[in-house]
Amino acid sequence: MSGHVLAVSGLARLLDRPGLRRVLAALDAEGETTRLVGGCVRDALLGRTSDDIDLTTTLLPEAVITHARKAGLRAIPTGIEHGTVTLLANDATFEVTTLREDVETDGRHAIVRFGRDFALDAERRDFTINALSLAPDGTLHDTTDGVEDLRAGRVRFIGEARTRIREDALRILRFFRFHARYGAGSPDPEGLSACIAARDALDGLSRERIRAEILKLLLAPGAPAAIETLSETGLLMRLIGGLGDHSRFLRALVDGLETSAIERLAALAIWSDADAERLDVRLRLSKAERAALVAYGRALGALHGRAAIDALEMRRLAASHDGRALGIARIATRTEPHPVLSTEADLYLDDLVRGRVAAPTFPLAGADLVARGVRAGPEIGRRLARARAMWLALGCPEDAAARETLLERATE
Repeated sequence: MSGHVLAVSGLARLLDRPGLRRVLAALDAEGETTRLVGGCVRDALLGRTSDDIDLTTTLLPEAVITHARKAGLRAIPTGIEHGTVTLLANDATFEVTTLREDVETDGRHAIVRFGRDFALDAERRDFTINALSLAPDGTLHDTTDGVEDLRAGRVRFIGEARTRIREDALRILRFFRFHARYGAGSPDPEGLSACIAARDALDGLSRERIRAEILKLLLAPGAPAAIETLSETGLLMRLIGGLGDHSRFLRALVDGLETSAIERLAALAIWSDADAERLDVRLRLSKAERAALVAYGRALGALHGRAAIDALEMRRLAASHDGRALGIARIATRTEPHPVLSTEADLYLDDLVRGRVAAPTFPLAGADLVARGVRAGPEIGRRLARARAMWLALGCPEDAAARETLLERATE
């Protein structure tokens, strides 16, 4: 696989971003220097637009606030204890961080002091491609050979890989994520070896940090290869507490359907709805994310619980399960022996998952029965359950005549 063609013209476009010139002018103090740094510079060289624009400066945080406010900019001390101030200009936000030098690190936290040396600040970053900086006059500064690594599609730790990982174990996951997004070919051998050797350090990371990195990785263009490497090295088992199905994950990506990170996680790691609990414990998922994994697991079980499915049965399944989850589960298992779907069932499910049709909805509610004279109470639930069973047996009809028949049966 080849690397990247760099677009130097992207740097000029970056400097012309709305509000940026105002910020740079505000921080232009005698004897001080401010540069754009990190991802926005890297992405500009690739001809991409970064959502986040970070700057680094020799100015101390209090001075950044003072200069910004004098220039009429709003300054928010979002992380002032770490040297970071957020500036607002032209409805855009810019994070400005004072140059730093590491004093002490323990793999999770770092003790730093403010500095004035851009090269030292670059050396404390993780990868060479993230250590580029851009001066207001358009001069690109590269003290770690990040440009060549970016051109080659090589994600390489700055300095010794094992040292960088000891400073922050999250860099193990970032190595795979950045390679999946910016890398070409096989991962850097030294970096990969260091990640494998430091696998025990993953246990010391917070579940929230692991979750964030994994979900970002799953959306990267090179996610299939990265997941395969994580699996082969035993790191994936360490992260999710179970086996991953690389084939199902790959199928979920190649069907032409845009899938979310949590849907990709489902295809990779969910074998039944019980797996959602394990992943929730491992990754501290949100309630919505956990619900999506449970829905996928139940849909998967419903599909595999039947040897053959025709269009009528698929409508019943769609009425009882999340339609999107059914579709993703079908895509992920398409080449597996079971279940066997009829052509009509497959077409219906494809329409369902792509939003071209809606899942059938049971047409009765408790209020309908009360309006017909049924006393409110437990009997309402029992009657609705009988009517729903009849509705499913009929294939989930949605016309007015079917609704009236169900209502008569429920109130007789």
